[in-house]
Amino acid sequence: MSFNIFDIAGSGMTAQRAKMDTIASNIANINTTRKPDGSKGVYIKKDVSFRTIYEDNLNRGPSNFSGNAPDPVFDPATGRMLINANYALNNGYVTGGVQVEQIYEREDGIKTVYDPSHPDADEEGYVDLPNVNVVEEMVDMIAASRAYEANATVAENVKTMMQSAMNI
Repeated sequence: MSFNIFDIAGSGMTAQRAKMDTIASNIANINTTRKPDGSKGVYIKKDVSFRTIYEDNLNRGPSNFSGNAPDPVFDPATGRMLINANYALNNGYVTGGVQVEQIYEREDGIKTVYDPSHPDADEEGYVDLPNVNVVEEMVDMIAASRAYEANATVAENVKTMMQSAMNI
């Protein structure tokens, strides 16, 4: 069971790394008004959505549960086999971590500013820029960094507890 904790913490670290990479991309493209091929087109701010991974207790394999794992019971309400009430909080599934569901472009991704000296300004002097706010991005980066650190701390603490248990 404790190896599952490493999987959960690792999935959280991977997801937060993807969020930090996306934020870094947003900051790097704060003034991008051209597409990679050189054609006119504004960079659209990207965001990350996560989803919880649920794992079916009955199909996880013997290495993920200890020898005293509870026997499955049939739940007539759902027609499914459940491990027991402690494991059946999510219809027989336990949380197995988190993963990036998608990296998507924000709908509010463009702002228009007046800058007649900009090479991509229109006839009236307005230019479309990405709607990337550096302060918001930095706050999101700090939050993602703290979440990453929290997951790393969980993994380290579990490792320490396992080592202590082996020394008993």
